[in-house]
Amino acid sequence: MALLLGSEKVTVDFPAKTVLDEVTAGIMEGDRIGIVGRNGDGKSTLLTVLAGTYEPDGGRVVRRSGVSVGLLGQTDALDSAQTVAHEVVGDRPEYEWASDAGVRDIISGLLADVPWNGLVGNLSGGQRRRVDLARLLVADWDILMLDEPTNHLDVRAIAWLADHLKRRWRAGEGALLVVTHDRWFLDEVCLSMWEVHDGMVEPFEGGYSAYIQQRVERDRQAYVAERKRQNILRKELAWLARGPQARGTKPKFRIDAARELIAAEPPVRDTLQLKQMAMQRLGKRVIDMERVTKRLGERTMLDDVTWLIGPGDRYGILGENGAGKTTLLRILRGELAPDAGRVKIGQTVKFAMLSQHLQELNQYAEDRVREVLGRYKTRYVVDGRELSPGQMIERLGFKKEHLNARVKDLSGGQKRRLQFMLILLDEPNVLILDEPGNDLDTDMLAVMEDLLDAWPGTLLLVTHDRYLMERVTDDQFALVDGKVVHLPGGVDEYLRRADARAAQDQTTFADMVGTGMPDGAAGSPANVAGAAAAAAGISNAELRQMKKTMSSNMRKIGTLESKIAKAQDEMHTVDPSDYVALGEAQAKIDALQAEKDELELEWMELAELVGE
Repeated sequence: MALLLGSEKVTVDFPAKTVLDEVTAGIMEGDRIGIVGRNGDGKSTLLTVLAGTYEPDGGRVVRRSGVSVGLLGQTDALDSAQTVAHEVVGDRPEYEWASDAGVRDIISGLLADVPWNGLVGNLSGGQRRRVDLARLLVADWDILMLDEPTNHLDVRAIAWLADHLKRRWRAGEGALLVVTHDRWFLDEVCLSMWEVHDGMVEPFEGGYSAYIQQRVERDRQAYVAERKRQNILRKELAWLARGPQARGTKPKFRIDAARELIAAEPPVRDTLQLKQMAMQRLGKRVIDMERVTKRLGERTMLDDVTWLIGPGDRYGILGENGAGKTTLLRILRGELAPDAGRVKIGQTVKFAMLSQHLQELNQYAEDRVREVLGRYKTRYVVDGRELSPGQMIERLGFKKEHLNARVKDLSGGQKRRLQFMLILLDEPNVLILDEPGNDLDTDMLAVMEDLLDAWPGTLLLVTHDRYLMERVTDDQFALVDGKVVHLPGGVDEYLRRADARAAQDQTTFADMVGTGMPDGAAGSPANVAGAAAAAAGISNAELRQMKKTMSSNMRKIGTLESKIAKAQDEMHTVDPSDYVALGEAQAKIDALQAEKDELELEWMELAELVGE
């Protein structure tokens, strides 16, 4: 295999840390490399340096003559004034790109619900991301570098992308580097892994599963070496002190193959015991949906649904964007009344929801992490052991110095972990997780999963992360055409059903891109989301009104955030002994927060309908 691109002693220094410290690495023909590491350790920086879009502080990047590199960054450089068609295929003649089976496959796989002749500026954030990915994939590259390519893709689109990347080059040709927290995707497309940590890049053979096995063995060997070093130091200290020889036997470790180690591991959770504990906390009834129907405008989101959720059930919910998952969750929680049928919620049920947004932390913005944790109990039982909130949050990657940081100064990933921790400290017995993997690296996802393994309650999970879905839930359900359908075969069965439905769709590729249609029939601003609207049963006029409402809500939410921050500042000036004034100030904050929450819920509902 020939070298395509490499780095020689590359160094990148940021004001607070050295991200890359004399890194030397090479990319060979046929490489399929997954890049993992903690948030902030330099994964994206490494990609941009190798792609040539970021100049390192030291060292150099060498590229073989003629080698082309395509980079998908975390933000796009699309022109909002251009059409989707122009941004994807440029000025190439239609007969040229439309006759290319590979281009047709990419457009069908990623842009089926995106108006081909619509303006980029009128697309949602998720649609723009897919347009940017399609733009990159339709071109020929020797090396593809993808930074979080699965963001904004549903389970079916992620499976399509994995299949495309496996078929894109013949064996031994091309090269792929991908940064993602989607562990199923890493296992599916990667043949080797790079771990970025402490300024260095450490290579591992095999996909994500093999990488984890090798890390376990590496950590075990490091532990053995450290124990040996400590034994030597103890003997040295004893000799220097002229005391008796250090006593104690040398620790012995059984060296097992990774496969044997995994085979000896017990199941990740004792489902029967968790259900018994959940019964004690919840009783027999949790949530009973009986013949529930819910319509939004002309569209039926839930159609005569009966679904019983019991104590200790761990259910994953799958569905395409716009299928109605947010509506389903709101009805399950009792926030939204059905048009027909009824929802019975057990008397002992205590809900908690980890939403995609971080508004739950706004009330703590000026507080230090230590102060926030101090408002909770001092001891919690986790997996049979008593832990303090400080010990629990340390398991989620917080260091002692982070405990003194103000909540508003935390990174996105740290806020996400704190949000998750506070929910667990509230001790709910029904936990709803809506895309909990956002902003978390693979190590933190593993820690979150470990905490959930010992959590005794009912769990409902909505995520496009297939690995996370299969890891923490026991059964999966799909929301399809307003019905909740059990999937005994899990995500694989969902993908098979989705492919079967797509095969029955009579929409042709020419219909989707507007080929052969009169000018303006598909490309006018009035029909900018025609394909998606028609598929969802929403008229163009309704779609425009929904987007206007979403924009209005975002402006109102920004205004309310300013008012909440001002009210919180005013509260600090109130005499702490004046309980009446304190109560009035807090009531004002609560009212503003409730108004903001309602607007955010409406925005999420509309975003789901328009496919964001």
